[in-house]
Amino acid sequence: MLRTNIDKTVMQSLQGKIHHPINPSPFRVDVNGNAHILPATGGITYNVKVGDCAFGWSGDHVEPGVSIRNEDRNENNAMMLFACIGNEAKVVTGDAKGAKGFVIGKHGGIEHVLIQFEKDDLEKMAIDDKILIKGFGQGLKLLDYPDIQVMNVDPRLFLNIHIKEDTVLKVPVVAEVPAYLMGSGIGALTAFSGDYDIMTEDLDEIKRLGLDKLKFGDLVLLRDCDNSYGRGYLKGAVSIGVVIHSDCIKMGHGPGITTIMTCKKSLIEGYKDENANILNYIDYIK
Repeated sequence: MLRTNIDKTVMQSLQGKIHHPINPSPFRVDVNGNAHILPATGGITYNVKVGDCAFGWSGDHVEPGVSIRNEDRNENNAMMLFACIGNEAKVVTGDAKGAKGFVIGKHGGIEHVLIQFEKDDLEKMAIDDKILIKGFGQGLKLLDYPDIQVMNVDPRLFLNIHIKEDTVLKVPVVAEVPAYLMGSGIGALTAFSGDYDIMTEDLDEIKRLGLDKLKFGDLVLLRDCDNSYGRGYLKGAVSIGVVIHSDCIKMGHGPGITTIMTCKKSLIEGYKDENANILNYIDYIK
């Protein structure tokens, strides 16, 4: 097993409220200049969940599960930074009080933390219900691989991923994404919050690479992508991320990726595994 500082990684309370969908403009313009009125971010998305395909939805930037936020910017910034994929989440107000789920991603721009719950629990929830997260993961280190940064992932989920140790770390992934397809979110200040998008205007290239079959929760390898101190291109750098929101119609956008590993050197490799999805690594939430 990988040696980590899990015993020194801090677990801390975070809390947000289910955020109503917002729509400052009625229209969303696609890459061909056509205007659409479509469901998008926020709220409780009843029929989209982890494990579903990220493509084909009649929507834009659709967030599976429940989207939460704080209106106090500083509080929300903290939640966006310290919530990690795989963290336990619990409803603490309303008819669904006591229901448990887990964090499935962090969506930049709209600044939402996304959480998966059972369908029966979703039916009991309402806008403004409060959800408590046990934030756990930021500060996790790989003791034998100091050049590799781990971020945005619960240590228990991370250690359940079937990572093979060699001269490099070999990580199961559903697909590899070349740097030239990474779009919205490039140049961000940090990859410890939010996501960035696989651009999908060139659908022929997306299909050639098998990316049109990506599911919410899938692990992907980002080739020549450095997420160490922001997001950008670096030849030889490798990052691993998780698919967190749907395909999009807007130019420069597509399925969102929250980073969980990155290295400026080629010390991470991917090996193909169609089952490399966070659903298959969650077994610790009771």
